[in-house]
Amino acid sequence: MRWALVRVCLAVTTMVVIAFAVPLGLVIKEMARDRAFSNAERQAAVVVPALSITTDREQLERVVASAGAGDGMAVHLPAGDGTPVLDLGRRRATTGDIEAVRRMGRASTAEVPGGSVLLQPVALSLGTVVVEVYVPESEVSNGVGTAWAVLAGVGAALVVGSVAVADRLGVRMVRPAQRLVEGAHELGEGKLGARVPEEGPTELRLAAVAFNAMADQVVHLLANERELAADLSHRLRTPLTVLRLNAASLGDTPAADQTRAAVAQLEREVDTIIRTAREAKPQTAAAGPGAGCDAAEVVRERMEFWSALAEDEGRKWRVAGAERPVRIPVARADLVAALDALLGNVFRHTPQGTAFAVDVHNGEDAVIVLVSDAGPGIPDPEAAMARGQGSGSDGSTGLGLDIVRRLAESTGGDVRVGSSVLGGAEVRIWIQLDGRRRTPAGRGHRGSVRRRRRLLTR
Repeated sequence: MRWALVRVCLAVTTMVVIAFAVPLGLVIKEMARDRAFSNAERQAAVVVPALSITTDREQLERVVASAGAGDGMAVHLPAGDGTPVLDLGRRRATTGDIEAVRRMGRASTAEVPGGSVLLQPVALSLGTVVVEVYVPESEVSNGVGTAWAVLAGVGAALVVGSVAVADRLGVRMVRPAQRLVEGAHELGEGKLGARVPEEGPTELRLAAVAFNAMADQVVHLLANERELAADLSHRLRTPLTVLRLNAASLGDTPAADQTRAAVAQLEREVDTIIRTAREAKPQTAAAGPGAGCDAAEVVRERMEFWSALAEDEGRKWRVAGAERPVRIPVARADLVAALDALLGNVFRHTPQGTAFAVDVHNGEDAVIVLVSDAGPGIPDPEAAMARGQGSGSDGSTGLGLDIVRRLAESTGGDVRVGSSVLGGAEVRIWIQLDGRRRTPAGRGHRGSVRRRRRLLTR
């Protein structure tokens, strides 16, 4: 916008300068010409009284010399007897021009080498005398070049001045807009303290006021959300305490041990939620160098946990690809939460006896975790991926797949929902190892699809 304003002012000022300077320059040239010929007419007028008194050659030569024209003046006298005219001084005009002026009886100008001549006729008793005054070209253009140079300088100064003023105005307009953009970027990056100075033109000042009000409202809403999450999580402690006491009285059976472990894990998760909400930190953060977990170990552990419930419901299950360590840049707690959400969906939304499987595919730049089942499948995968939509059944909030999606996207990966080889639903978690986002279309996308196919065919 700044340079656009400068260009507009440059174009407008240039057109205005041209519109005024060119006619003014022509007027100055014409005024210089008129001034030169006016001087010539005054010089010719000096000779006219002498011609009315005498026609003596010597006396006329003295008068011509006293006129101050030097050799630039000539007097053409008719002989009176039909012979050619007698010339006093240096003649530059042609005989035809002189005779034409004598016949017309009025002053005229003629072009001669080096300039022009003014031919002034004077009617006397002996005939018409023609006074010739030479006007050199240098006198006609005297001062024109200087005047044009002054006009060009003034025009250039006007153009430069308008550009400078437009640039300052552009800076005054653009700087608040740039600050508004920077503030929006900072707010989008999570810097909730980002604010914009309320200055500049009225429109941008109002935009800054609206932005600051919006940022304050965002901070207020986030604070309310954090407090609400903390309060709701804190309310879970009472039923958790009851569950922990009841689990303590179940004895020493394997099912009782698993129940107590589940209750303890649930208490830890609730405490984590409360601390995260109070500290205003995201639950899923990008892992730094050296951080992460062993995906194979986590898969084996969670499948061992869910295997007891699977045996009770008569479900067949299998694990593939978890024999060797598979390091991924994801926190262990986040991967546990994602797997529990997916496996919990299998038990919650498929009939008892439905088989399920978890496969881990390790590649050079990505790891794929597949959770599939032999149930009825997911009719609308896009709706299932929408946060808070759920499947519409009781106990479904739609947040499980969103947890999985945020985990995958924190590494630059994604989540896909489709049909599995078992006949039911399949959730595919693509975990990027190098943290770079893949190109969603074009050659990069086709390359990632080929790499994904190679992973799935291993």
